Amino acid sequence: MQKGELLYTGKAKSVYATDSADFVIIAYRNDTSAFDGKKVEQLDRKGMVNNKFNAFIMDKLAAAGIPTHHERLLNDTDSLVKHLQMIPLECVVRNFAAGSLVRRLGVEEGMSLTPPTFELFLKNDALGDPMVNESHAVSFGWATTEQIAQMRELTFRVNEVLSALFLAGDMLLVDFKLEFGVFKGQIVLGDEFSPDGCRLWDRETRRKLDKDRFRQGLGGVVEAYEEVAQRLGVSL
Repeated sequence: MQKGELLYTGKAKSVYATDSADFVIIAYRNDTSAFDGKKVEQLDRKGMVNNKFNAFIMDKLAAAGIPTHHERLLNDTDSLVKHLQMIPLECVVRNFAAGSLVRRLGVEEGMSLTPPTFELFLKNDALGDPMVNESHAVSFGWATTEQIAQMRELTFRVNEVLSALFLAGDMLLVDFKLEFGVFKGQIVLGDEFSPDGCRLWDRETRRKLDKDRFRQGLGGVVEAYEEVAQRLGVSL
């Protein structure tokens, strides 16, 4: 599959056309950003780590019956994926209180949430990715009621699979975001799943092993990602 013209450049990935309309190539870069792109740095090895980490997670989810866009790794930084019509919403599940939930509601970080919460956010950096509800999504045409129901169901299934996976590596899956798209009429998991888009803590110490290390200036960002990969058995 040949890499063609550049279709899209995101904060940490680039998307290229291929010789098939059904597939694109995602190239993972070393760019690291936070606060809607206001803080940006280059971190050596990050593109490679996230590409291989994502492929590992997507394969686990596919094995559990969850449809994903991932087809195969092409090299250290590139993957072949289905070309989705993306839905401009982020689906967020929280198992423990952290991040914006703590700031919005004044609850203590680390509070266990039973059952986990489900939230929708509009993908719009200029607006700060605002939280929205199902009524907004349907009224503005971002997704249908049926699509939202499917995304919610799939998001909670992902939570079940990955919470158990990370727990086996002595880690807590604190929260995460997912993005979905449509491929030949089917709702399919897209984008990526890596420590860039979730929060992971060591189960015993609550040491942060995700992009909060970058957001909060804790250092050792890629090293933490590599530690997570090693605990899961990801080949880097």
